[in-house]
Amino acid sequence: MVVDWRAPISTAFYRATRSDPQGITLRRRYGFSDTAELTAYEDEPLVGQADGFRSSLVTAEIERPRSGPMRDIVATIQPEQDDLVRAPAQRALCIQGAPGTGKTAVGLHRLAYLLYTERERLNKHGGAAVVGPNRSFLTYIRHVLPALGEVDIAQTTVEELIGRDCTRRDEDALTARLKGDARMAAVLRRALWAHISPPSEDLTFLRGSIRYRIGNGRIREMIESLRGETRYGTGRAAMAQRLAHLVLVQMERRGAVPDDREQDAVARSKPIKQFLDAVWPKLIPEQVLFRLYAQPSFLAESADGALGEAEQQRLTWAKPYRSWKSAQWTVADGVLLDELADQIEHGPSLGHLVVDEAQDLSPMQCRALGRRCVRGSVTVLGDIAQGTSVWAIDDWPELLEHLGKPDARLAVLEQGFRVPAQILDYAARLLPEIAPGLGVPTSVRQAPGSLRITETDDLPAAVVAACREKLGEQGSIGVIAPDTEIESVHKRLCADGLDAALLGHTENALEVSRVVCVPATLAKGLEFDAVVVAEPARIVAAEPRGVQRLYVALTRAVSSLHVIHTEPLPATLAATRRP
Repeated sequence: MVVDWRAPISTAFYRATRSDPQGITLRRRYGFSDTAELTAYEDEPLVGQADGFRSSLVTAEIERPRSGPMRDIVATIQPEQDDLVRAPAQRALCIQGAPGTGKTAVGLHRLAYLLYTERERLNKHGGAAVVGPNRSFLTYIRHVLPALGEVDIAQTTVEELIGRDCTRRDEDALTARLKGDARMAAVLRRALWAHISPPSEDLTFLRGSIRYRIGNGRIREMIESLRGETRYGTGRAAMAQRLAHLVLVQMERRGAVPDDREQDAVARSKPIKQFLDAVWPKLIPEQVLFRLYAQPSFLAESADGALGEAEQQRLTWAKPYRSWKSAQWTVADGVLLDELADQIEHGPSLGHLVVDEAQDLSPMQCRALGRRCVRGSVTVLGDIAQGTSVWAIDDWPELLEHLGKPDARLAVLEQGFRVPAQILDYAARLLPEIAPGLGVPTSVRQAPGSLRITETDDLPAAVVAACREKLGEQGSIGVIAPDTEIESVHKRLCADGLDAALLGHTENALEVSRVVCVPATLAKGLEFDAVVVAEPARIVAAEPRGVQRLYVALTRAVSSLHVIHTEPLPATLAATRRP
């Protein structure tokens, strides 16, 4: 008999421990080959002579060399992970997870579990989606949900989910950070509603030879009653219906008997439309944002009390585009356009959202994601210590507040299962500088000799030698270097006869080659059996949060880490230097 791992009867298998066996005496596990051939089985005692038992099958599965994308972890789910996977439905669950703790896998398995137990509810509210930091990461995890039987789940980035055509990339970090600030929501709202101009004249509606008049004072009262109580576009439509209603009331006084169709016709009539275009103009997000960036006086009015003069100057275009139609928008602008779009008309929603590497989201990106699960739920995954963006947070409550889920349950995973303790301990030397409030992660794996540090005068040759050595073993090899140098590293590997792929340039790089050259900015969330980190000091120097970026790079290995450098190592790492 085969039972779905998500079924209630399966719960005790994953939750049982020696201190809480949950009625189980023996837990049997099976081993299979890659061709699904039964190779072994073992019985784990949970009562009696249970002390000291360690599952060789679980250990072998955790330590099995990996190649290509991420696999599911059904065979190795630990009790603390299962507690989160099967957590009761709630508005939000936030998982802070150290490297190697399986937070991404837990989030994906939780989504599969929710689809098993609450599929009807999730589909009723728009389905589910997974949001990752970039397309390379999504490629890496894309096979997990299908392997769990869920093949129709969208896996996307924030930019793709928003769906805005943002082609500009030339934006400095301070400007991008400002555009991601939560204060921009109030600035945009004020700018949008500033387009309403209360009338100075009455509205005249002509039907045959009869003129129907609505006083401008009455219209002003209607505008004020709608302002701030509805979305901009919805308010405009409601205004048209209210004006039409007042016209019909006057018609009835003259003996007419209009019906609902007559009111709709009046609301859509040319006089009403022309009047609304002057008083409550129809807008799209690009028009509003263009005016903010192109007209300093309008920005000053909209940002008064929210942004300082220097911040306003940073937002103002030095050379404005001719019109909103020709304007090119940055990725940060795309999020602002999405905010405006929602203030104009209600946007799409989802039943459940899994957000990975969430520590790097801006407040405005959080608002964009939160809008899409107002009636649904969300699983937030991340690690404060791995925050590398200009918006990276220092604590989860702030991010959850922007996401609209301040009452989220916060869970912490600190025990790693794949990254050897020797590697975690080495990388953790950076934690006092990048995340002093976090506990030091631990690992169940001990792998003496898994960490190697080499100082050299010829970095390319040393990297080639390290990769060639690892190719004699099983598993994948990731070469992580500063973005500006990764192409030259890749060319040198290929020139020396090694079959290497370049992540971000080679299609399906993680699947076509055992050796993958990874720009430091794309390493987050990935895992390789062996990792070669080239020139840590340059990774640190490349960006303001370079130390966090180095921490990410150092924790991508699940078997061995080889650090190669010509420049001095960061001080905290140099103190632990080994031969």
